[in-house]
Amino acid sequence: MASSEPLASLIRPQSLDDFIGQEHLVGDNKPLRIAIQQKHLFSMLFWGPPGVGKTTLARIYANALDAHFIETSAVSSGKADIKAAVKEAEVDPQPTVLFLDEIHRFNKAQQDYLLPFVERGILTLIGATTENPSFEVISPLLSRCRVFVLNELGDDDIANIINRCLKQLSSSTKTKITMNQDAKDWLVAMANGDARQAITMIENTYSLYRKITVETLKDTLQSKHLRFDKQGEEHYNTISAFIKSMRASNPDAALYYLARMIDAGEDPLFIARRMVVFASEDIGMAQPTALVVANEVFRACDTIGYPECAINLAHGVVYLCLAKKDRAAYDGLRSAQEDVKQFGNLPIPLNLRNAPTKLMKKLGYGKGYQAYTKESLLPDKLKNKKYYDPK
Repeated sequence: MASSEPLASLIRPQSLDDFIGQEHLVGDNKPLRIAIQQKHLFSMLFWGPPGVGKTTLARIYANALDAHFIETSAVSSGKADIKAAVKEAEVDPQPTVLFLDEIHRFNKAQQDYLLPFVERGILTLIGATTENPSFEVISPLLSRCRVFVLNELGDDDIANIINRCLKQLSSSTKTKITMNQDAKDWLVAMANGDARQAITMIENTYSLYRKITVETLKDTLQSKHLRFDKQGEEHYNTISAFIKSMRASNPDAALYYLARMIDAGEDPLFIARRMVVFASEDIGMAQPTALVVANEVFRACDTIGYPECAINLAHGVVYLCLAKKDRAAYDGLRSAQEDVKQFGNLPIPLNLRNAPTKLMKKLGYGKGYQAYTKESLLPDKLKNKKYYDPK
């Protein structure tokens, strides 16, 4: 490429009009578009998978508000970086937006240090995370931020980004760069909703082979020196293989993928948290003590830390692998959630309603209630519905 600037930087949109995806946030009359158009200054958290536009949206927001933009990552920064950002903000007449990528990597003490500067409006925080902020961000900081959930990009979104990459490459190299439909379809499937992966694959494939086909894309993917780091594709592929190995009751495979994550320096609490979820989602009522074991593994990791907590993780992994599996409680919840989404708040049967006043009693609230009835207690529209169906 003629330019030394990375392809991702060259094609990064500067305004919402060029932004691809996240229509539920940036479409017409959607919350983030309104905030940007009205120049509404507030702290926020972007929660979503990698490569879906969190950093780009943060930059677009800061530019729209003519704010001083400071970008850093919680992986490599700490209190000193926050202190430096505060010093800049205190002398800058413009508002200062601090974009903190992977905010879930900041520990409680670091978040506590950041909190007062956000409270006082010295810094407007935009935190980006792939983890549930309810678990990863301290409550006082979370309460001062609006959370926006970003989704995986759709196939059409990735295809549009690929076309933008090809156009930019052609402009940078003064050469017509094309891909046939098979290559585009392969790359869309490989990217799996992650624009960063698609962009990186195009850039690396062109750099190596000067042409982009299914074959050269596959060769690039297999090149050892281009493997994605633990925060990219490899990170998510490994945790996926880990969960699926436990689901298949295969302790050998699960221990292998556990070892890979430990070797890569993966946060032990990240692994243990997935195990706690797995204990209820995949084991459930078949072996209720699995949740107890998983929680104790999480507590051990939190208390002990590496390297010794690797032993606790291995203990828990083998236990979860060998436990019987039953997803009935999980499936029941999802089925019930679908009905709540479809039907909304259906009227609760009168006999189940609370009756703290005489008027409510007169209206029939609580009338006919029996503690140990065999009758359905669901709203009339769902009278015969079964959510919990143990196999």
